[in-house]
Amino acid sequence: MSLLLLLAACLLTCLGQVAQKFAVESWRGQPSGALDKLRSPWLWLALASLGLGLLVWLLVLQRMDVSVAYPMLSLNFVFVTLIAHFVFREHIDHRHWLGVALVVGGVLLLSRQA
Repeated sequence: MSLLLLLAACLLTCLGQVAQKFAVESWRGQPSGALDKLRSPWLWLALASLGLGLLVWLLVLQRMDVSVAYPMLSLNFVFVTLIAHFVFREHIDHRHWLGVALVVGGVLLLSRQA
């Protein structure tokens, strides 16, 4: 159950980060007023996702040692890299992919302690 909550916290945080990217992309060429930006559904999705992710994270911290749980949040690096590549069509170089592989390996090692 703890690992599922941790995965949910990661995915919600990742969704929030991606929604932030969509929000700022939607602002290009639009009026620059703060009220106009506050009307962005992407911004509200980002805030809701990050807020819910925080609440789930608090549940994770009740069930897991922070020394195990916090490094596992590095899965966000993996998820965001995959989304950047496949959704935003960003180029990811070989060193970056190596970093992703190392993060996945570290998370797998830590998951045995959870």
